[in-house]
Order: sequence, then structure tokens, then C-alpha cells
Amino acid sequence: MASASVHIAALIAASLACAANADELAPYKITGDGIAEPLTATPGDAARGRALVLTRTTTCILCHSGPFPETRFQGDLAPDLTGAGNRWSVSQLRLRLVDAARFNPETIMPSYYRNDGLVRVGRNFAGKPILSAAEIEDIVAFLATLRD
Repeated sequence: MASASVHIAALIAASLACAANADELAPYKITGDGIAEPLTATPGDAARGRALVLTRTTTCILCHSGPFPETRFQGDLAPDLTGAGNRWSVSQLRLRLVDAARFNPETIMPSYYRNDGLVRVGRNFAGKPILSAAEIEDIVAFLATLRD
């Protein structure tokens, strides 16, 4: 169990290092209710995505619950992530992470891949996206695996 924790911590540290260089946004095109093309040339890694979902940095589990038996306290303000891969396409998942406000302007979910027009932004994140393109792709890869 300890080695799994060390592995997850290493994945999180590596992904946060990527976020530090994520000031510039990769171009993307919204088509319908999603972003069809990945934000990176490299496919997302579901294991890194799972680790990111479980960190307090992304805040996912503050509002969402899901198939995370090792995590005691999970939110109930937003949809359960169980079955997310059945409910939304990869394209839709990507847009929900990039800019959740496109679906609901009143949402409390952060737009993780925007750097303009945001309110109540922490000093460390002003003018920067919360997540890098690679982190978005990792989380999308993970959420797509969550099927009923």
C-alpha cells in the first residue's frame, strides 16, 4: 500500500511540474458540445488522470464522488463520476474540463483550461490555466475508462 502511495505522489509531482509551464494554451476547436481533437500529440495516461482526480489540487473530489474506495471524503454537489465514460464522449469530457461554464454559466466547477474572463482566481493562477493540456488529456483518459 505504501508503494502505491509513493507512486501516486510521484505522478502528481510530475504533473504539477508540467502545470508550472502551462501558461500558454494549446489551440483547440469547439465543435457542437465538445472538443474532438486532443490538446496534445501524446495520448493521455489514465493512471496519471486518476491520480490527478484524487488530488486536492484539482478539487474534483471536493464536489464529485466516484469509484474511489481509498478516499474517505468525497463530494456530493456534482454528478458521481461512476459511469462518466458512458454518459459523456471523450470530446464532451474534454470540453467539460476545459471550460465547464460553456454548459452552465452559473457552475461552481472551475474552467481548468482557460486563462481569461475568470473571477475569484487565486494569485498563483491569475493569467494561467489551472491544468496543463497534458493533465487535461490524462483526466479525460481516466474518466473515459469509468463505465458501468
